[in-house]
Amino acid sequence: MLSAAEGILLCVVTSEAVLGVLGDTFIALVNCMEYAKNKKLSKIGFILIGLAISRIGDLWIIILQGYIQVFVPHMLTSGNITEYITYIWVFLNHLSVWFATNLNILYFLKIANFSNSVFLWLKSRICAVFIFLSGCLFTSWLLCFPQFSKMLNNSKMYWGNTSWAQQQKNVFLINQSLTNLGIFFFIIVSLITCFLLIVFLWRHIRQMHSEGSRLRDLNTEAHVKAMKLLISFMILFILHFVGLSIQVLCFILPQNNLLFITGLTATCLYPCGHSIILILGNKQLKQASLKALQHLMCCEAKRNLSVT
Repeated sequence: MLSAAEGILLCVVTSEAVLGVLGDTFIALVNCMEYAKNKKLSKIGFILIGLAISRIGDLWIIILQGYIQVFVPHMLTSGNITEYITYIWVFLNHLSVWFATNLNILYFLKIANFSNSVFLWLKSRICAVFIFLSGCLFTSWLLCFPQFSKMLNNSKMYWGNTSWAQQQKNVFLINQSLTNLGIFFFIIVSLITCFLLIVFLWRHIRQMHSEGSRLRDLNTEAHVKAMKLLISFMILFILHFVGLSIQVLCFILPQNNLLFITGLTATCLYPCGHSIILILGNKQLKQASLKALQHLMCCEAKRNLSVT
């Protein structure tokens, strides 16, 4: 039986997952409809579709593994379900973070304007940056899949052996760190680009204030909104990987459902929150969401009138 706190957190996790799936599905549908209409897909549209689809799968895997760990943990040590879940999660999680990193870099290179020679070189070679990141993604997969297979075989062989578990804690953590080097690289790149974009927007706001531009109020409001969205993304992004770290630690600590569900809650905050951030920060997605809400309200009003 779950305690009250565990039950509440599990409801929160489920709500986060549902909202995340709905938000990402909406993002994917809007961009697919735009492609069907114009017969052309922009880089941002392609990245948003890929990010939404990979994150939907990532959310389902996270929730599935979470429910199994809480309610039927013995299933993780029997059969091949652990391998299937782990391999699918590694593939989707790497892909999701890769798309998010590409999106951050694309926004950074398109919006920011630094005089630094490295920045100017990168801005003129966006396609080369994407190719390089694609190579990093495939290299990360090639390195981590064999390592994960070895870790899963060892954990099954020695599951329940307390003395072995105590001796192998450090080895387990080191192996986890090594297998996630690719993810760490993408995390660092994403956070650096977000931070630099915030710095650029902040400098631009100060410059507009000093110049006394007529469009100062409108531009300042837009830039402040963009900064808030970027800071929110960074916080959610960090919380996501803090949550994943807590879940990893739960495998080497005595069973603690409350700690595990807490990590699960932090993990699911990012896919849910980032989809909302993307909808609010993207003009096309925001307009489509407003139209969808208006349509739903009209349908509800017509239904109420027909009932009365």
